[in-house]
Amino acid sequence: MSATHGTALLPRLLESLGAPPRRGLQVALAAAALALGVVAEGARPSTWRHPTVRAEFRRELRLALLGGLLTVLVTGVLVGLGAVYQAISWLSFLGQEGLAGRILVTVLVRETAPILVGLILLGRSGTVTVVEFGAIKAAGQLRLLEAQGIDPFTLLVLPRVLALAVAGFTLGVIFLAVTLGTGWLAAEFLGLLRTSQVGFFENVIAATERRDFAILAAKLTLIGALVALMSAITGMSATARDTPSYLLPRGFVRGLTAVLVTSFVLTVTLT
Repeated sequence: MSATHGTALLPRLLESLGAPPRRGLQVALAAAALALGVVAEGARPSTWRHPTVRAEFRRELRLALLGGLLTVLVTGVLVGLGAVYQAISWLSFLGQEGLAGRILVTVLVRETAPILVGLILLGRSGTVTVVEFGAIKAAGQLRLLEAQGIDPFTLLVLPRVLALAVAGFTLGVIFLAVTLGTGWLAAEFLGLLRTSQVGFFENVIAATERRDFAILAAKLTLIGALVALMSAITGMSATARDTPSYLLPRGFVRGLTAVLVTSFVLTVTLT
């Protein structure tokens, strides 16, 4: 009896150990397939001739920008006071103000801004996508769209992925402007800077190489798109028994993993 039990326990143990990597690989392959579909379909002019696709893109872009704008502004102010001001303060104390631009570009532009903007998009737009797509899948509306000759990918996934990619870049630029401006104002108010606002920003821009601009643009765009892809995959894989309390944590973990992995890979690849 014990031998039979041990024989049955081994497959279950192997299954429990192999299930998480298998699911992760399935999600990665699904995201890659959807990403290729977005690139292929988005490049076709015929795709954008449909008024519903254009309307859905505008709607999602507006919701992503307006939904994340206030959070980006507040976060930018806090990061400006907590990071930019502190960097300027210590460098001024050490008499190394000229290094402020290089340090801010390395820490803020390359790493901090894309990750924080990705988390804001994930919390504001990604969770909404998970709930909406989960409800659509559970209600059987995907099959209804297909029965009507409407491609759910073109109508739902494509506009949302492209909208969040554009929103990620736009919100990232706003975040950087607010963060740097807040840090400069705080340092100027306390008399820590010997340069004007124009001089401070010129120092940051001079320290920013073409590679830094490329890394920033690639990270913001790809992170926004991957947040939408992971959220869409999580919502569309839902069953009738899956509740939002079950889907949201899964979507958040997948989106967070995508944000961090994308940031790391692009940093290693492009630097």
